[in-house]
Amino acid sequence: MQTLTEIAAAIARHVSKDGFQATPIERVTLVRSSTVTMPTPNVYRPQLCLVAQGRKEVTLGDRVFRYTPGRYGVVTYDLPAIGHVVEATPDKPYLCLYLDFDPVMLGDLAMRVPPPPRAPSPPIGKTVTDAGARLLDAALRLLRLLDDPAAVPVLGPLAEQEILYRLLAGPDGARMRHITSGQGPVAQIGRAIAWIGKNFRERFSIERLATEVGMSPSSLHEHFRAVTAMTPLQFQKQLRLQDARSLMLVQNIDVCRLPRGLRKPVAVQSRISPSLWGLAGARHSPLARFAEPGSGSLSSAYRSRRMPTGAMLTLAMLGD
Repeated sequence: MQTLTEIAAAIARHVSKDGFQATPIERVTLVRSSTVTMPTPNVYRPQLCLVAQGRKEVTLGDRVFRYTPGRYGVVTYDLPAIGHVVEATPDKPYLCLYLDFDPVMLGDLAMRVPPPPRAPSPPIGKTVTDAGARLLDAALRLLRLLDDPAAVPVLGPLAEQEILYRLLAGPDGARMRHITSGQGPVAQIGRAIAWIGKNFRERFSIERLATEVGMSPSSLHEHFRAVTAMTPLQFQKQLRLQDARSLMLVQNIDVCRLPRGLRKPVAVQSRISPSLWGLAGARHSPLARFAEPGSGSLSSAYRSRRMPTGAMLTLAMLGD
């Protein structure tokens, strides 16, 4: 498809080296990788990921999502997952576009865009779908603004709104509305995810979490698994592991110096999945050098409700 080829060319034009590249368009990030990468943990925030070239896989709980050129992923909650590039070469690198969702812009559009006349979508907080021609056209218009910086302040928000409109009016419209919804079980699960994100270093019971979000334990367990593909305690374990890996990789902390609640999960998981803990090799990865110095951990990220750029990019560059 010609449009997809133009999208790949636009990304390649603005990302000359492997890694994540921030752009003058707020919330838009471009990615390039000239090699396949090892499976690496990451926390995916609410965003669109459109792959223009190459292939990658993301595992969430017991589900595997496969990206190929022209497919896009939508994430509606902060979700711990494992991702890796599975097809990329120096001549034909992996290229993709990330657009973080602006909840205010999305909420305003959700009130003005009628829901698509389709059956309600499953509540899973991540999905991968084939991009239609209109969505690809909108993505290309957004990328073309990078060649016209003076137009970005005026046309950037309009191009972003067009992409959000296409998502709301498309097959993921019902799922996109979960981001702005404040009612119902899915919204309660969103609050449960946020609560675990702030308290994952501490021990807690399902009963306590259920009380925090106003659900019965059985209902919480059922709906939480439907949204995240894992149980609340599995979700907590993944956040602990990723927090530990972030501290070890970004701040060069060894296992003995990790906070008490993170030491045992790391010791167990490093024996089960040593490939996820190849930190010596990861520190020397060509992608790792793009991490910002002094970035924080997942714990501080969730307390501020936003992943710090350095920690997010360090994990994502190695696994995305």
